[in-house]
Amino acid sequence: MIDTAMLMAAGLGKRMRPLTATRPKPLVKVAGKPLMDHALDRLEAGGVRKVVVNVHYLADTVEAHLKARRCGLEFTVSDERAKLLETGGGLMQAKPLLGNQPFFCVNSDNFWVDGPAETFAMMRSVWDPERMDALLLLVPQARAYCHSGMGDFRMDANGRLTRRKQGHVAPFVYIGIQILSPTLLVDPPGDVFSTNIFWNRAIAAGRLYGVSHQGLWFDVGTPAAIPVVESMLAHG
Repeated sequence: MIDTAMLMAAGLGKRMRPLTATRPKPLVKVAGKPLMDHALDRLEAGGVRKVVVNVHYLADTVEAHLKARRCGLEFTVSDERAKLLETGGGLMQAKPLLGNQPFFCVNSDNFWVDGPAETFAMMRSVWDPERMDALLLLVPQARAYCHSGMGDFRMDANGRLTRRKQGHVAPFVYIGIQILSPTLLVDPPGDVFSTNIFWNRAIAAGRLYGVSHQGLWFDVGTPAAIPVVESMLAHG
């Protein structure tokens, strides 16, 4: 069973200003709880036991929060204080800490509500290492709350993903949760780069897949999104 996760918590949170002037974005509260804790609670409930957390902006605050958190999760910090490595570079630095088995990768500012099935169990049931290097959780464009954009991917009947074509709209939005095979994390183009590099390689090999989220998802990228999320949660 996949029981390890990478929690991406090193970003600067520029779009969340002024709330991130004094706190890192993962510790901005939504529905009475820091965004990071919403994600960690979901991971723990989903059977994850080991979480690697990368830190950069206000790193001491994030580390102190993790130490004070009482739960069944084992935390390891991947320290990016010296240099923010972006998502791909962050994964490469953390690779030795993640082990040699597939793992979840979750954005710490992600906010979702499970559908009929628990999210991580559902993704484990779809994951097939014989066919996949990465499995991305997607939501239909029409259900990407507080999100603006033209979509990210098209998905065929077998779940295989291709990129949105320039000037076109794609039906699915990536929502910050994925399963990655460590075999994909090779040959970095440098220290600082995006996970898109790994996805592009998987697409070229026909090994990037997706699965549609059946619950709710909110893009909590700006302060304006927070009351929208809280209102929908309060009123159903």
